[in-house]
Amino acid sequence: MKTKILITASFIFSLVACNNNNRKFDASGTFEVDEVIVSSEIPGKILSFNVHEGDSIPKNKVVGEIDAENLSLQKEQVEATIQALSEKKADVLPQVSLLQKQLAVQQSQLKNLLHEKTRFENLLKQDAATGKQVDDINAQVDVAQKQIAVTQQQINVQRNTVSTQNRSIMSAGKPLEKQVAEINDKIQKSNIVNPIAGTVITKYAEEGELTSAGKALYEIADLSEMTLRAYISGTQLSQVKLNQTVQVFVDNGADKYKEMNGIVTWISDKAEFTPKTIQTKDERANLVYAIKIKVKNDGYLKIGMYGEVSFNPKS
Repeated sequence: MKTKILITASFIFSLVACNNNNRKFDASGTFEVDEVIVSSEIPGKILSFNVHEGDSIPKNKVVGEIDAENLSLQKEQVEATIQALSEKKADVLPQVSLLQKQLAVQQSQLKNLLHEKTRFENLLKQDAATGKQVDDINAQVDVAQKQIAVTQQQINVQRNTVSTQNRSIMSAGKPLEKQVAEINDKIQKSNIVNPIAGTVITKYAEEGELTSAGKALYEIADLSEMTLRAYISGTQLSQVKLNQTVQVFVDNGADKYKEMNGIVTWISDKAEFTPKTIQTKDERANLVYAIKIKVKNDGYLKIGMYGEVSFNPKS
């Protein structure tokens, strides 16, 4: 009784397989790409969404907009609160101005007293004044000087007090300013910006729908370069090196292949069982290593297309 071996089309391991032209291949695999899922960064209604499957979109292009009216209102409210804080600031100028006028009067009085002091001291030398009169004028000068010192101190205290009060009031504005910056960042994120140049693979949302933060909107990939994921046996590891140039073959009609160059960009450092798509128990028991080969795409390659690999193009 013959055992029927079922092998699916995905990840066929053709280490010794040949085509009708007796060409031997070292490995087989399927082409894939690094796909980027673009998600919404804020919740809201999708106002516009100019994305269609198959579209080629350049990097950083704005492809849609999410309603951010509520964010604009929040921003206006916070800015109004900041403005209200400014209006609460005390103006020190009127109070300081009054004290400065008082200081000017005191300085004028001191000037007159000093003049009188000089006059009485001269009279005393001429025995035209008494010592008591000189002592009295000296006491008046001392009082005037102390009054001036007190007024100057009051001016300084007033300025410091008002400055401290104003700093306390405005310190509450710093967290509010950060709120404004955060809201501005969210408003900017209401624009749906395409992150990479590529082709839209799948579209998940439509204009007019409600979305939430983190919800996928569409999937995009750069198809100008594709990756062939293939598997090799442990005995083949010595034949493969990073940055090695290999030949990749894809079907191009009956018994024909399109030949392309590829670069080995990754070799797994861990062995795994042959993919389950190979249905026999014996085949699944074999340990293999995954490799990735970058291939420039001239438009012929498609996601999921099968490719064959030859490490030695002369074989």
